[in-house]
Amino acid sequence: MFVVTVGLMVNLGVGSVCLAASEVTSQLKSTIDKVIEIIKDDRLQSDKKARRMALRATINKRFNYHQMVMRSLAKNWKKRSDQERLAFTDLFKRLLENSYANKLEAYSDEKINYVGEVIKGKYALVKTEVVRADSTIGVDYKLIQENGGWKVYDFVIEGVSMIRNYRSQFTKIIRKDSYEGLVKRLTAKINDLENGQKPSENL
Repeated sequence: MFVVTVGLMVNLGVGSVCLAASEVTSQLKSTIDKVIEIIKDDRLQSDKKARRMALRATINKRFNYHQMVMRSLAKNWKKRSDQERLAFTDLFKRLLENSYANKLEAYSDEKINYVGEVIKGKYALVKTEVVRADSTIGVDYKLIQENGGWKVYDFVIEGVSMIRNYRSQFTKIIRKDSYEGLVKRLTAKINDLENGQKPSENL
């Protein structure tokens, strides 16, 4: 699910509409605008490594990987040692960074509309619509307030949550195999992504 969702997040090539932008929506939009700026930078077109580094630096400022991993592992998070948690968070981060970067380089020319937001305490939901020539797709971003900023911890596309999707896969693999087996699968998938291969969305 994430592979699809991140591709939709960046499609601002034509333009965007932002209704009643608050601090939450403005922060999210600023990150997406920066990503588009990097993608369109002619100086980076011939330097893929530099472009990837710039994309990752921008993405990392807006993603809350700790929340993503904690929610994806669910009850298995509590069973892990501090060292295992750090190592798994690094793996998950690399997975999302590479999935995101691959999709950024493949999508263009769609339009994204910012159509609403809901804020409840330190949590927020920013609702968007991705407008294509033949369809409109709803993509929502769940954010949490942290150190004065708003960080994304989940994507929901057409009602399907990225976190729930990973939680389902992780739980199934751990139950059928083991936590170590999950780590092995994640590592293999990341290696495929970093070597330019296109593995399936599922682990």
